[in-house]
Amino acid sequence: MENNFKTGFVTFIGRPNVGKSTLMNHLIGQKIAITSNKPQTTRNRIMTVYTDDECQMIFLDTPGINDTKNKLGDYMSKAAKSTIDEVDVVLLLVEPSTYIGEIEKSIIEDLKKCKKPVILVINKIDTVSEDDLSKFEDAYKKEMDFDKIVHVAALKGKNIESVMDAIKEFLPFGPPFYDEDTITDQPERQITAEIIREKALRLLQDEVPHGIAVTIETMRMREKKKRHYHPPKDGSYDPDGIMDINATIICEKDSHKGIVIGKGGAMLKKIGSAARTDIEELLGCQVNLQLWVKVRKDWRDDKAQLKSFGYDVNSFKK
Repeated sequence: MENNFKTGFVTFIGRPNVGKSTLMNHLIGQKIAITSNKPQTTRNRIMTVYTDDECQMIFLDTPGINDTKNKLGDYMSKAAKSTIDEVDVVLLLVEPSTYIGEIEKSIIEDLKKCKKPVILVINKIDTVSEDDLSKFEDAYKKEMDFDKIVHVAALKGKNIESVMDAIKEFLPFGPPFYDEDTITDQPERQITAEIIREKALRLLQDEVPHGIAVTIETMRMREKKKRHYHPPKDGSYDPDGIMDINATIICEKDSHKGIVIGKGGAMLKKIGSAARTDIEELLGCQVNLQLWVKVRKDWRDDKAQLKSFGYDVNSFKK
């Protein structure tokens, strides 16, 4: 490995729905984090890795920092803020506006203390005129002296290279931490659960998505009955095989369960059909997906249930 190779950890931080997951997916060139136009889409820190001949960037996509008054909201904010001191470069994503809200001001105060390079990324620039961009920059410059400011339209993949160049500028020199083939630390079960939740977020009414979680009960490759069958040796799935997946969508209220299932099971079928397509692309094989719906009342305010769904409020540094 040449001495001029750079490696480092990079985090995205910002309010919900500002485009963090969309930008991360574009930066690594592959969809790992789920996206939707609803808050609380990303709930856990998600690590992805981009490697080229010059550098390795390890991205930590975090939940949007919000003022939701429940234990899940508290978990999400801690998950986001806990990454600031653990990385080499911080990307603050904001929308194009001269108004700086209380959430952004609170994040900026934390960033002033972190002593790490902070890049301001103004996203969704395709929604405003070029003339207004300098006004938005000036508004944020009054709040903090950023190390770099870049503009991007993450949804359309515009100016992605400028973000990559800005990050690379501040990465420390060093050898890669991961093999060049590594894309994410997320196990396939977790990504599968998140794909199902994404489809539910996009298809369900506004009052339901905040209160849903998805668990994978079983995920097994159906054994072929052909004689002398040998599965692929590289660990990949047989494209002619079938993966049987049983998953449960958890909701908070009995009324929500009816909405998730839909008349005659129509909504649940839509969610399953949409999810199956993405899961088959992820796994590279056929998928038999069975979805169930259960009610766990007020699970977002129950520490034990949060932990069982993978959201441990006590897992972060004090």
